[in-house]
Amino acid sequence: MRKFFKTVALVTIFSMSEKFLGFLYRIYLSRTIGEEGMGLYQVSLSVFALLLTICASGTPITVSRLMTKYRAEGQELKVQKVISAGLTFTLLLVLPVCAVFFLFTDTFSFLFADSRCIKIFLVVLPGLIFTSIYSVLRGVFWGDKDFLPYNIIELLEEICMIVVGIILINSITDVYEGAYRAGIAVLCSYIFSFTLATIVFFFRKHRLKNPKSEFKPLLSSALPITAMRTANSLTISLVSIILPLRLVASGISQNQAMASFGACVGQAIPLLYIPTTLIGSFTLVLVPEISENFYKKNHFYLKRDIEKSLKFTTLLTCLFVPIFFVCGKEIGSLVFNSYECGTYLTASAFLMLFMSISNITTSMLNSMGLENKTLFYYIISGLVMLLCIWFLPSVCGIYSLLIGFCAIYGITTVLNLSLLNKTCTIKPKYLKFIWQSFLLLIPTTLFGLMLEKLVLAFLGEFLSLLVCSALMIIFNGLLFFGFNLISTEYIRSKFNFNLKLKKAKKST
Repeated sequence: MRKFFKTVALVTIFSMSEKFLGFLYRIYLSRTIGEEGMGLYQVSLSVFALLLTICASGTPITVSRLMTKYRAEGQELKVQKVISAGLTFTLLLVLPVCAVFFLFTDTFSFLFADSRCIKIFLVVLPGLIFTSIYSVLRGVFWGDKDFLPYNIIELLEEICMIVVGIILINSITDVYEGAYRAGIAVLCSYIFSFTLATIVFFFRKHRLKNPKSEFKPLLSSALPITAMRTANSLTISLVSIILPLRLVASGISQNQAMASFGACVGQAIPLLYIPTTLIGSFTLVLVPEISENFYKKNHFYLKRDIEKSLKFTTLLTCLFVPIFFVCGKEIGSLVFNSYECGTYLTASAFLMLFMSISNITTSMLNSMGLENKTLFYYIISGLVMLLCIWFLPSVCGIYSLLIGFCAIYGITTVLNLSLLNKTCTIKPKYLKFIWQSFLLLIPTTLFGLMLEKLVLAFLGEFLSLLVCSALMIIFNGLLFFGFNLISTEYIRSKFNFNLKLKKAKKST
């Protein structure tokens, strides 16, 4: 267990560094190419993300899970075969997809809400080949529980994109040119990460074997995951097409629609994913452990891992919710110079809890071979979201998207938790913790609102954000301790254990 948390800490450090740099780069993009440029960039990448999802979303996690399964069964030869099957299948899929979109670009112009997005998409498209293969190699690193090279490559990829992006964007003359050059930077980063991952793959002495016997088990598991993630990307792509059109139909101009879309999807939504991103490192290390315990029928450890991960996810997310609700406008203004973004953050703060729980439970269920169920759940919630963005823009404008997100993550959270209870032989206990944590957000938020009104006029936006955030975290933490949601005995026992360990090392 100590090794597990050390690995989580290492992955978290790299992941936070990567995401922080990406966050700074997004701020630079927003301030350089503006909300309209961000809208063009976001629409282009959403179509690219759809293709990437189709070509390489289910295969990496399936390769990782099957590697864990085969090693638990002592079948090392099958490990190399399933790796080869994953690489072969991905390559056979991605090459025709790229060729079709290059040759028949005009046929797919309906995917783009603005014709300017097409050239941005085409400059990124070659990167689909490189990043699809890299995705499978990343799955191999997960299966090996070899997280260090993966995290180093991810960090260097982000740095590569940022350096190239800043060099290219620094001399732009209009927002379209800035979005186009940002696309070139994305392509360069994909080529860079593919090259590094390939070198590490062979350096780790992996060898390619005849993949024929592993295509069937690979596809039977990968296709449902791919279908679910494709549905997710397809939903996002449909949103990028439908929502601007529906906003225009509600009475605003196309430029205003793209600006609102950019502020919401390109600025506010990524900030809402901060807790999910932080939890991602925990999930990355946890999923192979859950998969191994599931296949080895270690029911006690499976129950323990699920309980701890859900409680940790809830606790971490609950620290962010009051901050975004109370200080959303300050965050939007300071980060993106956009009060509109801040308004969206405030309106959708409580959504973060559903986002985090939905994401981690989906990963758990997929690691236990329940991909078909999670796919079905996502299709149901995705259809509800599409209905929201079709019918509601005339009533609530861009907020129809936030309502859609509430539907998609709320439905999957409820259904995923129900399926977890049915799947585990020993039922994990976490529902009481989640409900109590959610209720404690109410007094914390009220405390924050009163505090903000007191200090905002005197301290200004930046200092008010810092003071209110710090005091709300402390206040929320005290509530968790006061209602015994965080065990003081457990923390004391760990502290005493560490002291004894240090004394023992000194005596030797």
